[in-house]
Amino acid sequence: MVTRVPVPVGDGAPPGQTAAYLLADGDLLVDPATRSPALTEAVAAAEPDHVAVTHHHRDHAGGLAEYAAAFDLTVWARAGRAAAFESATGVEPDRTVGPGSEIPAGDGVPVLDAPGHAPEHVAFRAADGLVTGDLAVADGSVAVAAPDGDLRAYLTSLRRVHATAPDRLYPAHGPVIQDPRAACERLLCHRLRRERRVLAAVRDGHAAPDDIVDAAYEKDVAAVRDLARATVVAHLEKLAVEGRVDWNGTRARV
Repeated sequence: MVTRVPVPVGDGAPPGQTAAYLLADGDLLVDPATRSPALTEAVAAAEPDHVAVTHHHRDHAGGLAEYAAAFDLTVWARAGRAAAFESATGVEPDRTVGPGSEIPAGDGVPVLDAPGHAPEHVAFRAADGLVTGDLAVADGSVAVAAPDGDLRAYLTSLRRVHATAPDRLYPAHGPVIQDPRAACERLLCHRLRRERRVLAAVRDGHAAPDDIVDAAYEKDVAAVRDLARATVVAHLEKLAVEGRVDWNGTRARV
């Protein structure tokens, strides 16, 4: 059984809240964004033994220290990322777990590799689906922006989940996704369509990221220009790794 608890986080996340989850019959708490009465009540009722996050962003991990201390939870981090986890949460993890293994909560919660939005991003398998953090949303798209976002990794993660074909996805933001394969296909198409526009802009002679933003985005992005620029840079980094553009960190060319 999966228990989903929306936690208000203000402007820190769309749409102003992050969904925390209790998995494995309540034995594992995932993504406690901050302390809230509803989440505290749910955690107290479930009496979990473990806590983990899909990734280290504050709108997912901001409440971890408080809940770990208040309920004496075993704190898990992704293997190889313990130092970054401690820096982000203020908590030294008790144990680490790698993708392909599992957290011993309930009958075991398998961990799936899902980087891209963040380098340490993972997903957690539940009996009837996958808790996916910021991998996917039902509407719109997920931020994959430089310097931490990796579009090659993100597209691979979407393809991995598509191939896994879970019954549903439990995202951190927005409603539960009832058709995971369709959602993954939509997000893949969105990213590849944006990539084609970025590449076309470079081929047309636009070299600086700000100029590429103006050419590659068909809508007004003035309110989120910094994010659009960071997204373009992430696309350029991917294209450069693939040998499709030359990118020196400030200017691109074919």
